[in-house]
Amino acid sequence: MTRRRLPLALGTGSLLVLSLLAPATAFADDGGSASNAFTDALARGPVFALAAAFVGGLLVSLTPCVYPMIAITVSVFGANQAKSRLQAAGLSSVFVLGIAVMFTALGVGAALSGAIFGKFLSNPYVVGGLAILFLAMAASMFGAFEMALPSSLNNRLATVGGIGFGGAFVLGLVSALVAAPCTGPVLTGILVWIAASHRVVLGTGVMFTFACGLGVPFFLVGTFAVSLPKGGSWMLGVKWIFGVVLAVVALYFLRNVIGPLQHLARPGNAFAIVCAGLLAVSIVLASRHVASEKRGAKHPERSKPYKLASIPLGITGAFLLVSWVQLPKAQLEWLTSEAEGTKIASNEHRPLIVDFGAEWCAACKELTTHTFADDGVRSEAGRFVAVRVDATDDDDPQVNSIKDKYKVVGLPTVVVMDSGGQERVRFNEFVPPERFLSAIRAVN
Repeated sequence: MTRRRLPLALGTGSLLVLSLLAPATAFADDGGSASNAFTDALARGPVFALAAAFVGGLLVSLTPCVYPMIAITVSVFGANQAKSRLQAAGLSSVFVLGIAVMFTALGVGAALSGAIFGKFLSNPYVVGGLAILFLAMAASMFGAFEMALPSSLNNRLATVGGIGFGGAFVLGLVSALVAAPCTGPVLTGILVWIAASHRVVLGTGVMFTFACGLGVPFFLVGTFAVSLPKGGSWMLGVKWIFGVVLAVVALYFLRNVIGPLQHLARPGNAFAIVCAGLLAVSIVLASRHVASEKRGAKHPERSKPYKLASIPLGITGAFLLVSWVQLPKAQLEWLTSEAEGTKIASNEHRPLIVDFGAEWCAACKELTTHTFADDGVRSEAGRFVAVRVDATDDDDPQVNSIKDKYKVVGLPTVVVMDSGGQERVRFNEFVPPERFLSAIRAVN
């Protein structure tokens, strides 16, 4: 990778950091429409979610313990000995399918465990443990230690399967396990978000596309005998990106269980500019770190100082910038007692908004950050009685009673009642301010 391309790659990767952690982490509703779990755009459809997962898988394939596997693995299942390009493509496709099946099973399992995650992610000890896990994986990306299976086990697994379509599929399953320690930092983050979404379809789709992204180099090498670029210092840039992502995720989890941090007022634009500046400086320093590791670099001794300086700046800048985006500019005045809210609405003949959310529900926070903070929505909603029901604790009988009353089966759920006490509108997903405003304007 040339000097000109290196900063571009790191800059693009840093944009991916922000996109994966951006505030709009909404999820699919029961009808199958989805809001991405990783970026602002995920609140407006599933396409970006799948694209982000695919790019994440592709980047994981460039890590030092996956990348060297590509040529070796392709030779094991016989793609480089195929009699035709079509046969090579078939073998490579079946191999990638094996990888996809293994990772998709993990995604489905995580999605089915969503109810458990909902309860656990409200526990500070569980969240603290997850934060420690992510920080440990971030440290591994920054070179504190290596995550890999024992070499003897790797060698034994590599011989499983054999040549042919059946062997290629089995080897794909096994290779997913071999690669798991390297994919773990990204994979774990995706699984946590999928589990919080409670959506099997979303989990299946995201994990399948993640695996396809991981399998792209294997397919290209197996089908077209593509000669891959040699591994080198540029791979350190990939690890730096993943390290920053993981550290920011850890801090994000901790922020969500510290009450005062969830209700701060949003600072001005100058704060965002400073955060972006910190992130930009970290990217420049990381670029110099990677360049100093190249063979023949004039000052290789500068690599470590550049690296050590770039890490805290990158983590701080990215985390504060993501937090700034997520903090709402203003809040509606919410009542916390549903009984009190319905009584006021009935006595004063006013319409009612009941918002069901939870600390682990990313789409709920997206509604708070963007929709309910919109000036037009706040102005129109002023004539409503607004009630917020915290459904973080799945075992709270009072909360479950209110959920049963409004027939709530998933989060987020926003119920809009007219002044006569009749339900007029219900939302089970993130909705942009314009759509929500249009809906409540029609309610008397």
